Amino acid sequence: MNALKSKAVPGALLGLAMLLAAPALALASEADLKIPALAPGQNQLLGYGIVVCVLGMVFGLYQFMKVKNLKAHQSMLDVADTIYETCKTYLLQQGKLLGLLFAFIGVCIAFYFGFLQHQSLGGVLLILGWTIIGILGSYCVAWYGIRMNTLANSRTAFASLETRPLKLLNIALDAGMSIGVLLVCVELIMMLMILLFVPRELAGASFIGFAVGESLGASALRIAGGIFTKIADIGSDLMKIVFGIKEDDPRNPGVIADCTGDNAGDSVGPTADGFETYGVTGVALISFIVLAVQPALTGILLTWIFVMRVLMILTSIGSFYINRTLSQMRFGSQDDFDFEKPLTSLVWITSILSIAVTFIVSYLMLGPGSGAPAELQKLWLVLSVIISCGTLGAAVIPEFTKIFTSPSSKHVAEVVKASREGGSSLNILSGLVAGNFSSFWIGMVFMVLMFIAYLASGYGLSSIMIYPSIFAFGLVAFGMLGMGPVTIAVDSYGPVTDNAQSIYELSLIEELPDVSESIKHDFGFQPDFDKAKHYLEANDGAGNTFKATAKPVLIGTAVVGATTMIFSLILVIKNVLGVQPEQILTLLNPYTIFGLIAGGSIIYWFTGASTQAVTTGAYRAVEYIKKNIQLDDNASQKAATEKSKEVVKICTQYAQQGMFNIFIAIFSFTLAFSCLAAPRGGASGELAVSLFVSYLISIAVFGLFQAVFMANSGGCWDNAKKVVEVDLQEKGTPLHEATVVGDTVGDPFKDTSSVAMNPIIKFTTLFGLLAMEIAISPAFSSMATWVGGVFLIVALFFVWRSFYKMRIPV
Repeated sequence: MNALKSKAVPGALLGLAMLLAAPALALASEADLKIPALAPGQNQLLGYGIVVCVLGMVFGLYQFMKVKNLKAHQSMLDVADTIYETCKTYLLQQGKLLGLLFAFIGVCIAFYFGFLQHQSLGGVLLILGWTIIGILGSYCVAWYGIRMNTLANSRTAFASLETRPLKLLNIALDAGMSIGVLLVCVELIMMLMILLFVPRELAGASFIGFAVGESLGASALRIAGGIFTKIADIGSDLMKIVFGIKEDDPRNPGVIADCTGDNAGDSVGPTADGFETYGVTGVALISFIVLAVQPALTGILLTWIFVMRVLMILTSIGSFYINRTLSQMRFGSQDDFDFEKPLTSLVWITSILSIAVTFIVSYLMLGPGSGAPAELQKLWLVLSVIISCGTLGAAVIPEFTKIFTSPSSKHVAEVVKASREGGSSLNILSGLVAGNFSSFWIGMVFMVLMFIAYLASGYGLSSIMIYPSIFAFGLVAFGMLGMGPVTIAVDSYGPVTDNAQSIYELSLIEELPDVSESIKHDFGFQPDFDKAKHYLEANDGAGNTFKATAKPVLIGTAVVGATTMIFSLILVIKNVLGVQPEQILTLLNPYTIFGLIAGGSIIYWFTGASTQAVTTGAYRAVEYIKKNIQLDDNASQKAATEKSKEVVKICTQYAQQGMFNIFIAIFSFTLAFSCLAAPRGGASGELAVSLFVSYLISIAVFGLFQAVFMANSGGCWDNAKKVVEVDLQEKGTPLHEATVVGDTVGDPFKDTSSVAMNPIIKFTTLFGLLAMEIAISPAFSSMATWVGGVFLIVALFFVWRSFYKMRIPV
């Protein structure tokens, strides 16, 4: 036994060292999850689910080809191709970074499962394979999203000339639905293949490897993309004030970088993030069902969960066509309308239809006469109500978000009015007020939804599982993601409309000789340039709003779903140390307070570090642009490709540096606090485990409110600028300058720090499960405090780097 321990301790230390370089085995503490064998009927039902997913992918590809086959002027197609080429360069660089991270991950997985868990070589290779698939899944759907959006942007820009505003909306929405449906279908096919075809003894570990891979990919792409896009956006926008040039002036080298950033931050990040969110939440629920539900019922509950997910694909596609028909009836003959209205109706139609299908199918699968176990026949209504809380929330939360971010909202109007009298100072203060109020109200919405789910869980769930309220919270997150295709679609709408406006200006189409006659001859309509610019501006405002509405939904799923994952950690602590949950989460335990304070501190450090990367990068970009921009009369009016590439290079450099510092620090802190929470001997020493549990809870709760506050402040500032540009037609005025300043403050708020909270919360929780498992293991716990101290020093070093090595040079 002593010899075994002497081997285990160095092994554990080696594992920790490797995890510092690349935290990989999130949820590996659940590697022994025993996924039950399903009945033939259940296998058949899920097999049909794969068929539905394949058909959903066909729908996504059909939408892709539909957009691609639309005609557009060559001047606009050329600009779109330039944007795509720079996006490809960025993605290839990110791919190399992910490949490097996987090299470390592969060593960690082989070491943990092969050496510590004694898995066979074939088993280790299978788990490694699913980890690669997870990384490639996040990476490939992100690439698909960029390709789809860079096809749709030029078509949307050209369609604006037709004076058919509904066509503009439909092109961007077709692109969004293509991304949303294909993303969810790819995710579900992968998870169904694990559930149906992977040997039972390896299925749990394969789910883990898959979740870790997609989380790693999404975290890197989301953080780096958020930094990249806002460096470019600020660098481009500030030139409007410095030189008094127009929006998206082709002479500004920052504009192409800004268009690339729109895709890197608002397409790559959200697409990879949505893919990861869908998968990790599913793995959390699978873990709960396997660990906490009566063994005889796990198979039917797992089948029910996946059937619900498959049906949401059908309801999303059905709602899309219903909404398309209604929009044609309402707006088809109008030459101007509020672009937000069709998007809002799509969200509500999907929510209502999904709730109806949830109740019907749950009754057929679990209700009286369904053949389900008697215990479940009494619970079909309870389970349907709980999921529907999340599905309803996915429609209600956007409505509350629009109160603070829509161009027609009173908060946005207040920002404009304050800016007119008080300039950029009152602009910023008014936006901060909107963000604070939005955090309050959206927090109340989450509380009400979770409280309803908690009440519903009291009607019989305790008869089949332990801690039913935790399962209920996980189902709320699951319900929010039931509308995943539509949530991703309206989110992806934004980068298309944003790029379309830029492409219109960069193409210089109005200055081409005889362009009106040429368009009429080649495309069959008379272009209206004034209305086109109005449509593009207004459509971009709607895109801004719905980019804002998707953020609280995704961050909400991370927080609500985190409770389910933290439950797994509490079970591990209970099983290994015998510490009861009520001893852990109590304010009478001082370690609980320590963990709450530490978690909040991490959120505010992360906010500052990500904003610091944007600030310094934007400084470098502005410095370069000011030195190299050519505005004299003899200068070319076209975009300078080489100068634009240099701005892209600056954005990429600071995005990767900032992401690396943040990434290493986050996981070093996770290792440090998990090791410092290991028992120190004696009865009171076991109370230290509360430190890490409360740390994870604190990160989730502080992260929720910080993310909502920042996202909605930024959205409010963004659309205040849009109101000045579109409704008031006051570009180039002091009022416009004040709103531009507010928008540049809001850029890292809404598209860097806030949006990255989602993968940060999930990744920290997942990785924390493994870290705590190692820390409390008997072979390692005696050394855990010392190791925790070392990792705390490492974490603080990277905190130092994230500020003082990223500062603007003085």
